Amino acid sequence: MRFMGRTARMARHHKRHKGEGGINLVSMIDMLTVLVFFLLVYSTEQVEVLPSSKDVKLPESIAEEHSRPAAVVIITGREIMMEGHSLGSVADILASKELIIPQLKEALQTQTERVLRETPRTEEEKIKSREVIIMADRAIPYQLLKRVMATSTAADYGQLSLAVLQKASDARLATVAKN
Repeated sequence: MRFMGRTARMARHHKRHKGEGGINLVSMIDMLTVLVFFLLVYSTEQVEVLPSSKDVKLPESIAEEHSRPAAVVIITGREIMMEGHSLGSVADILASKELIIPQLKEALQTQTERVLRETPRTEEEKIKSREVIIMADRAIPYQLLKRVMATSTAADYGQLSLAVLQKASDARLATVAKN
């Protein structure tokens, strides 16, 4: 069958452009690269990952302040640890009548000498800049927590923080309920 005029031109045109449409991979790769870059830049937060221990059940709090780089003391039901090293058993520390725990004080002072070397400042500014994060099990006796805090201040650490699990505050729940 032979076509004439306009019909012939349309047939030739359709024959020429009959190929299937393809995806331009270069454009897709460019889009994915931009998307990955965007997600990396805007999704990273300054989150300090504290060492975890299955033996420590942290208390809950509605505090919203995030942790800063600091020395971390872990208190389980059985022992006190720092940097993965045991500093003594809880039973022995509670049995002693001393307020200061010598092993912990020594470990905190070596942490200060080794890691926290900074530009020379006044002694008071140095003490204020040092921080200890205490990860304590919620069931430890207050007397033990008091001794750890006293030892930390005796080792010239000016800021003491308690690690807690963050639970939803009433204000935040109210704003979620509104939205």
